[in-house]
Amino acid sequence: MSSLIASRRYASALLSAAEEGNFLDLIVDELQVIKEVLENSRDLVHALRSPLVKGDKKIHILEEIFRDSIGEKMFLFLKLVARKKRAGLLPEIIDEFQVLLDEKRGVINVEITSAVQLSDEQAGELVTKIAAFTGKKIRPTMLVNEQFIGGVAIKIGDTIYDGTISHQLQLLRRTLVS
Repeated sequence: MSSLIASRRYASALLSAAEEGNFLDLIVDELQVIKEVLENSRDLVHALRSPLVKGDKKIHILEEIFRDSIGEKMFLFLKLVARKKRAGLLPEIIDEFQVLLDEKRGVINVEITSAVQLSDEQAGELVTKIAAFTGKKIRPTMLVNEQFIGGVAIKIGDTIYDGTISHQLQLLRRTLVS
C-alpha cells in the first residue's frame, strides 16, 4: 500500500472519530502542535521512519515528547500508528487530515502573487471576489513578485489565472512572432 493511501486512511479514520466524538477542534489543535514539533525536529522524523527503532520505542519517544501537550485520545491514535508501523507517516497523515478537513469545511488554499504589496483593502476585496467565483471559503497566501511588472496571478489548486503585465507581454510577443 502506498504511503499516500495509508496516510489518507489514517487521516480519514481520525477525522471520522473526532467528528463522532465531538472533539474535532481539540484534535485539530493537537495535530498543529505535533506538526510544529515534527517540522522543527528532523531527528525525530528520522527516528519515527527508521525500521531499526521498534514500535514500543517509538511509542515511548512520542510519549516523552508530547506528554504535556496532547490529550489521551490523540495519544491513543499515536500509539495505534506506531504499533501499525506507520509512525514515519505522521507528517503525511497530518497533511492529509488537513486536506480532508478543508474539503469537509469547503476551504481552498489560494496563492495570490502580485507585483507590489497589496493593501489590506485590496487583498480583502480580491479574496471576496475569489470566494464568490469559487463558492468556497478562501485561505489566501499573499506573495510579491516584482518581475510581474504589474497585475496579479492567482493559483487555485493546479489552475493559474495569470493577469500579470509580464504574461500579457509574453502573449503579445508570441502573437507578433508567429
